[in-house]
Amino acid sequence: MGGTNKTHKLFMVCNYVLLGAASSCIFLTLSLRLFPSVVGGFLILLHIITIAGAVAGFNAAGSSKWYAAHMVATVLTAIFQGSVSVLIFTTTANFLGALKSYVREDDATVILKMSGALCIAMFCLQWLVLTLAFFLRYHASVEGGSHGQIKSSKVQDEEDTKNWPWPFQV
Repeated sequence: MGGTNKTHKLFMVCNYVLLGAASSCIFLTLSLRLFPSVVGGFLILLHIITIAGAVAGFNAAGSSKWYAAHMVATVLTAIFQGSVSVLIFTTTANFLGALKSYVREDDATVILKMSGALCIAMFCLQWLVLTLAFFLRYHASVEGGSHGQIKSSKVQDEEDTKNWPWPFQV
């Protein structure tokens, strides 16, 4: 049980760091241009979805109905965060052009690369959160989930066969 408690604490800390990194990226994007362009709006939307996924992670830690939503949101945002970071670091000038920044190009490049570094950090953290969520869910199922008891396989098999059609019941 002690390992599960440490896993849960690490899971929560990672979600808090994700919240901070995503909100920082929003402010960095807004610092490039006060009213974001379409590309900047999509970038901000990605970070808002990342924040929503982290908030869902807080609820997913204790609930099975939020687990699937958390996993889907985290996988999708992790993929997009990785893609955005690759775009930022490989085509910085083009990305800045799409953002239509009002900031001097040298300063905007530094700001954009800081945002790219945070995207890489969020990408890694999201995969760590996915792994920790899987372990938490696995431990909950092994320990009996919300019922607190584990049924033997024979009892489980008997309960499963009761729902079968008549010719297949033994």
